[in-house]
Amino acid sequence: MIKKNSIIPILLFIFGLSLALPARADFDPNFIISDEDMLDASAMSLEEIKAFLQSKNSYLSNYSTMNCDGQIKTAAEIIYEAANNYDCEGITLSDKPTLAEKKQKCKPVTINPKMLLVLLQKEQSLIEDSEPTQRQLDWAVGYGCFDGQACNTRWQGLGKQLNSASLQFYDYVTRPNAYTYQAGKTYTVSNTGSTTSIIKPVNNATAALYNYTPHVYNGNYNFHKLWGKYFTISYPNGSLLQAAGEPGVWLIRNGQKSPFTTKGALTSRYDLNKIIMVSKTDLDAYPKGAPIKFPQYSLVRSPSGSIYLLIDDKKRLIENENVFKQIGYNPEEVFDASWEDINSYTLGTPITASSTYITGALLQDKKTGGVYYVEDGIKAPLWDASLLKTKFKKMAVVPVESAKLDSYQTTSPVLFNDGEILKSSASPAVYIIENGKKRPFISGQVFEDLGYKWENIITVSPKLLALYDLGEDISIKK
Repeated sequence: MIKKNSIIPILLFIFGLSLALPARADFDPNFIISDEDMLDASAMSLEEIKAFLQSKNSYLSNYSTMNCDGQIKTAAEIIYEAANNYDCEGITLSDKPTLAEKKQKCKPVTINPKMLLVLLQKEQSLIEDSEPTQRQLDWAVGYGCFDGQACNTRWQGLGKQLNSASLQFYDYVTRPNAYTYQAGKTYTVSNTGSTTSIIKPVNNATAALYNYTPHVYNGNYNFHKLWGKYFTISYPNGSLLQAAGEPGVWLIRNGQKSPFTTKGALTSRYDLNKIIMVSKTDLDAYPKGAPIKFPQYSLVRSPSGSIYLLIDDKKRLIENENVFKQIGYNPEEVFDASWEDINSYTLGTPITASSTYITGALLQDKKTGGVYYVEDGIKAPLWDASLLKTKFKKMAVVPVESAKLDSYQTTSPVLFNDGEILKSSASPAVYIIENGKKRPFISGQVFEDLGYKWENIITVSPKLLALYDLGEDISIKK
């Protein structure tokens, strides 16, 4: 089932055909987890590990046994110790060394406790199995259980299993050249049945997973699925994400990540201060959506010659050449676009000779002082001045006579776009807007842990906030 601990190159006897990897939604076998995520021992506290086990109704939540030093500890304590570990190889310690003694004499080793929890489920189903066998407990993470061989009793027991696995993975990442699978190199590994696949790990952590389990779908795909099920953070539509250490910015919409391919496409729509830095592992959990190539209000020409005006996520067909000329657009301003580019936008109302304010305008009633957003003969009232300072901060307000505004049809009040963070002037509760609903953050700690910034909160009137239905809480899976 598993091959570990060997620095001797593995000889793979390939039976069957080597295949290109089949597509599986959000799974990239060449990048499964980042180095930073694998080594992040601070990802969960002891209390959070306990709470996680209890939330899964795990047998381990009430299980105690010996740790690697022969001391009786709870499973949560053993997991926490393995994540915040020490390499004491070649160092003389007392029979039951204390933490202080290890800190003084041994080399620190850090592993993400989330990873150890995933291994416990992947290898022996110990997170979700309410009645595991003694064998499952003895070989909790499959350490020392080589493919086609009996497990080595030297590593028997939950404490020894987790301790050795954490030391092994730390060594895989920090001494990558000592092991078979290495980042940047190409390998043929077993896939399913008698087939094989070609992989090329892009980082040490992914290579480490193949050193531990040299299988794609019978091993590492399961790791990927469990990590996503337990720990991947899901951001609401409208969120701007950037992986730490990488230049690209992505928009989350409809459960996918869409890359901005030009700076203009990003800055013409969004405030750069709203970009959230996330781990590459979390970003890679999203399937890739259509790229966002063109700035706001771009004119694009389809392969058939039709011209569209792009506004937000909509495309508006310009009815004909005469309308194009009437509006006063310059043919040199039109970008050529593929059908793939154009079809990523939803179809809006066509632009005709009778269309007015096709890119929208803010009109203020000279008599009442009320401000409306007007587009194509329809006016939407602004119920809060905060909209002028945020959503429409680049748009001038034009005073007009009441009679002019009366000629337009009235629609629902203007709302904020997905991804905006709001709070009422009458309450400290903070919400993020998604699909016309306000989703509350369950705590300030969750707000900060997700990477949101307090300065991006927009304070609005209770009347405006009440326009949104209440959505699902924003929380973090632990």
